[in-house]
Amino acid sequence: MAVELDCTGKSIREINTGIKKHIANGEKEVLVRNPGARHNLGVALLEPSTVTFDGSVGYFCGGLMDGATVEVNGSTGWGLAESMLSGTVIVHGSAGNGAAATIRGGTVVIHKHAAARAGVAMKGGLLLIGGNCGYMAGFMGQRGTIVVCGDVGEAFADSMYETVCYVGGKVEDLGNDAVVEEVSAEDISFLEAIIADHLPDRLAELRPRLANFKKIESGRRLWNFDKTDWDVWQQVV
Repeated sequence: MAVELDCTGKSIREINTGIKKHIANGEKEVLVRNPGARHNLGVALLEPSTVTFDGSVGYFCGGLMDGATVEVNGSTGWGLAESMLSGTVIVHGSAGNGAAATIRGGTVVIHKHAAARAGVAMKGGLLLIGGNCGYMAGFMGQRGTIVVCGDVGEAFADSMYETVCYVGGKVEDLGNDAVVEEVSAEDISFLEAIIADHLPDRLAELRPRLANFKKIESGRRLWNFDKTDWDVWQQVV
């Protein structure tokens, strides 16, 4: 059974200190009530634990984590799970700019929509967005996987390295050096598995569409500078 922490009348420092105190005392499930969209909640959780925020939170929730699970029964501001090393972050609403930016591992699931620059500079892990996302998602992605079940905005997957992206809806505009590859049977099985795991309520809806998802990867023209490709490099600036 989860121990409860009420945020009413508490500062951000008091809330985070309270969460970590419960975890240190062996109470590995913490239900945080009335978060009131405060910023920087659940930051730097470094032990296996489950922290549930019963309501929306502000920016930088779940950042710098290593091994914890954070669940938000609401929406989040920008910088969700930024620089996470490992763990799981689940948002039942939508997320602001820069969700899952620079994560090195773990899983970030956003049930509804994400704003601009989701998954920027990812170095590993999985970002799964159930709805749409804004412009420049996946920019400079180095590794990891981004799955967007809906539409994506402009400059999608710009200047990536080894990040692999899947899009179920419309792509407004591909970024520099982004190319569309054929979706394989293995890709379809992968998509079905992660949706079954993280968005089970959407599986029946999405399963017939999985073969039509677009797979987007780096064209590798920007991996190494070549003076004959100067025009391509100028487009990045």
